[in-house]
Amino acid sequence: MAIVSKAVPVPELVPVKRALLSVFDKTGLVDFAKALADRGVELVSTGGSYKALKDAGLAVLDISEVTGFP
Repeated sequence: MAIVSKAVPVPELVPVKRALLSVFDKTGLVDFAKALADRGVELVSTGGSYKALKDAGLAVLDISEVTGFP
């Protein structure tokens, strides 16, 4: 994704360790999630977004695994 690949590192920013991905329109979701995962970001998702990421072979946690709520 152009937005991610052109990002300029800024030393004073805290690195992202985990991202919650939950979208209605799944267009570009897998590519965006892959870019995050390639940078070591843990993926967390809900419902249909979770299924789309899991079906694409990405390591993703269901939000209920993080919150402890179904």
